[in-house]
Amino acid sequence: MGATPRVSMTDVARRAGVSQKTVSRVVNGEPHVAEAIRAKVQAAIAEMGFRPNAAARALVTRRNQRIGMVTMGTSLYGPASILEGVDNALRGSGYYLSVARTQGNDVAHLQAAIDELVTQDIAGLVLSEPIDLGHPELRIPSGLPVLSFDSPADGSPTSGSRPDELVMGADERAGALSATEHLLALGHRTVHHIAGTRGWAATARRVAGWQGALQDAGAAEPPVVHGDWSPRSGYEAATELLHQGGVTAIFAANDQMAIGAIRAVERAGLRVPQDVSVVGFDDAPEAEFLSTPLTTVRQDFAEVTRLAVHRLVRTIEGRPPAERHRLIPAQLVIRESAAPPSA
Repeated sequence: MGATPRVSMTDVARRAGVSQKTVSRVVNGEPHVAEAIRAKVQAAIAEMGFRPNAAARALVTRRNQRIGMVTMGTSLYGPASILEGVDNALRGSGYYLSVARTQGNDVAHLQAAIDELVTQDIAGLVLSEPIDLGHPELRIPSGLPVLSFDSPADGSPTSGSRPDELVMGADERAGALSATEHLLALGHRTVHHIAGTRGWAATARRVAGWQGALQDAGAAEPPVVHGDWSPRSGYEAATELLHQGGVTAIFAANDQMAIGAIRAVERAGLRVPQDVSVVGFDDAPEAEFLSTPLTTVRQDFAEVTRLAVHRLVRTIEGRPPAERHRLIPAQLVIRESAAPPSA
């Protein structure tokens, strides 16, 4: 039995009674095609079983079907979840992912990663660099669609970004504010904060939310203790806080540091939440399976990346969203690690 002849764009054009260029415009999602003509071409495509050749499509559109992503070389839950989410969201879209990992926390390394991807003739660029570099002027080819997950530390996604840049992320400031407000509403006079690594945008956003809740309530603002996102740093920071005395509530900037803080409380002969309440951030998979399930703030990385990639692909194909900057609400997940202070 011989192979079935491949249906060409010319065949589709003949069946639909249009030019090959019109078929090309429909296949590549280009604008300026009358809806009646688009429907006729799509009907012919479905009837004939036409499948566009990826290489040919790249030549026609003068771009390949590859999206480049710059991300930090780390296994930390947040950055790793964004990378996984982007990769998953692109599956089935016709686009493929090329990743360049930054090797240092400065503008030069970020630019080098961008340059590496641009040489691959990418269709779009994703920036997921958690270090707050102050939105430097980067060399990015004009017209290349850009998606950023690094909104400014003040929580405003519009300040500092390029006018045509798509910005998407969870509202971390509001999430930290709700976590702190929850502890205050339970009756704690103040909340101590174990912050993330200095210089990270996420650290600044979560500190800002914590501060905002304390200021709104007229509560005392204890000095911030910084960790490095790891359980050990959370353990050491909580141990330091407990030695100062008077601690009844701790908000840690991620779940791993919250887990370390819980261990420090237990090692000090105290109980969670009877003596010290602990709240985390991220809702990592292990959070609900601790011996005392962790109250935390959930960032829906899968939803954030799904929406972001959808917007990027629309922009690449000439249909950019009207709203280029968007923050997705973060959800407080109440479990068993926070309770009213003991009398």
